[in-house]
Amino acid sequence: MTGPGREHTAAGAHPPAADDTLPGAPVPPGIGTRARTGGRWRRVVLGGLAAAGLAALGAGRAAHLAVDTRDHLEAARSDLMRMRVAMAAGDTERMGAALASARAHATEARRLTGGPTWWLLARAPVAGDAATTVRGLAVGSAELTGVLADVRRAGAVFLTTRRHSLGDVRQLLAQLAAAAPVLDAGTARLARTGADLSELPARTGVDSVDRALASVRREVAGLRDRLGDAATAAALLPPMLGHAGPRGYFLAFQTNAEARGTGGLVGAYGILAADRGRVTVRGLAADDRLAGSPVPVVDHGPAFQARYGADATRLMSISNLSPHLPYAARTWTGLWERTTGRRLDGAVAIDPVGLSYLLEVTGPVTLPGGEKVTAGGVVDLTERVAYERYPDQRARKRFLLTIAEAVAGRLPRTFARPFRMVPVLARLAGERRLQVWSRHDAEERRLSPTPLGGVLPETPGPYAQLVVNNSAGGKLDFYLGRTLHYRLRRCAGAERRTTVRARLVNDVPAGPLPGYVAGRLDAPGRAHVPGANKLWVSLYAAVGARLRAARLDGVPVNLIAETERSHPVFSAVLEMAPRRARILELDLVEPYSAAAPAVPVQPLARPQLTRIADDRSGCPR
Repeated sequence: MTGPGREHTAAGAHPPAADDTLPGAPVPPGIGTRARTGGRWRRVVLGGLAAAGLAALGAGRAAHLAVDTRDHLEAARSDLMRMRVAMAAGDTERMGAALASARAHATEARRLTGGPTWWLLARAPVAGDAATTVRGLAVGSAELTGVLADVRRAGAVFLTTRRHSLGDVRQLLAQLAAAAPVLDAGTARLARTGADLSELPARTGVDSVDRALASVRREVAGLRDRLGDAATAAALLPPMLGHAGPRGYFLAFQTNAEARGTGGLVGAYGILAADRGRVTVRGLAADDRLAGSPVPVVDHGPAFQARYGADATRLMSISNLSPHLPYAARTWTGLWERTTGRRLDGAVAIDPVGLSYLLEVTGPVTLPGGEKVTAGGVVDLTERVAYERYPDQRARKRFLLTIAEAVAGRLPRTFARPFRMVPVLARLAGERRLQVWSRHDAEERRLSPTPLGGVLPETPGPYAQLVVNNSAGGKLDFYLGRTLHYRLRRCAGAERRTTVRARLVNDVPAGPLPGYVAGRLDAPGRAHVPGANKLWVSLYAAVGARLRAARLDGVPVNLIAETERSHPVFSAVLEMAPRRARILELDLVEPYSAAAPAVPVQPLARPQLTRIADDRSGCPR
């Protein structure tokens, strides 16, 4: 691909051959030969030729081209908007017609801006930047619509709202596998197009052109990300759903009313089986049915053991203290394999919020007693009501397993509606409500960079992550509110100062609570304020960051400093009084990176409010 940033090079570059060449039009030097003279002479001569050329061709010709180009680009934009509407409605016929029209308009805009007239216009003293950017927009639009056309040809079969039979799902997996290389290629093309667009003049003196460039940059970046996600899904779903042979995964149901690093305590588990697209769950059981191991089932290295202890690799209850899902997943599968002697292909973690998203697709499920479980009610039912309704722990676990079985029974139906599942899966992954680890190296490499992989990355760049682990043994984290403010200040050389401010509030309601919810297993013989909680709070900083100072509720405090997967980790154990907030603030020095700030969110019952302020004044470019 020849992108816009390459087609509009410095003065003296070869202008493209064109369809709009006029009789008598001056031909700039260098066509078919390499200029032998110095750069200064070339700029002077070409500057004069550009001015003469514009005069010879006439302002009318340039204006006519500009109007035609504008009209085609606006028509392409309107067609793409129509295509989106049709895609949302699952109307593949209208979607195809809109895309074909958009591509025709974008291709014509690219042709109109590809000849000597535009080449000269792009080198004019006043209009040059605007002409260069418009040419880049035309090339970028043509590339974008070309990628969409390729993707549609490769993947039109999945762009439908109709229900699929089991045989269709098998065929769908085969088509996804075939489409994966096309999606990968499209992602790469859009990445190059985005890089070319970033090289165009962003301030041309023409507001409409500047706004259009900003909009197209956003569109290309957004589509590149979505296409990259689709490419990952197309590469992963066929093998992981058993297209080439049966698969088995440890399925962990996380109860985020009691926080753990990956989300919540594993309160129940089962085995998710996939065979040629058919997904079922079997062997659902409460967490206490999987016995701990007398010895660690996996070795995560000395740093892990120093931070979490050896028991984290032999007991289910504390197996997922780290936010790095692969640590927990290897422990879960290791415990299962030690107990049963059977090997699994990976692990999947989901929580009640994730179940609510699945119920949005499947519709409500009815329990044996007639009670309906809905998308809007399942979180409250499983993380609050169940504790009030069932004082007996075993009865409560049976009730929760009944809900899990009812939702699991709908899985074949959900996978028979792949079009409706796509946005749900994207939401599940984006919020880390669904996390997946694969034992197969090629699959894990594709999973790791995505939110679905639940990986604590070791790459440098601005980073702030708040991780909470419950240290009280109760279920009060259902009421936990979190706010994280990550402020990146101006640079000083290759470093910048940052501040991470975490606010935690124990929003437990007034009044009595079930003993199992508010009980304090950390000190059962000691009197505690009803509703008080205890949390192990950790802030993960950017790789290479140094702590300058820390404050707890405005008072200087010493924190526990450790390292996990190259990240400095600063921790404190906090007593959380009912209906009170605690504020932990860190002043840091980070290595400067041009990367966007990363702020992963631990998937707990209530969403985290995140704010980022990024001042890049004085930073290297």
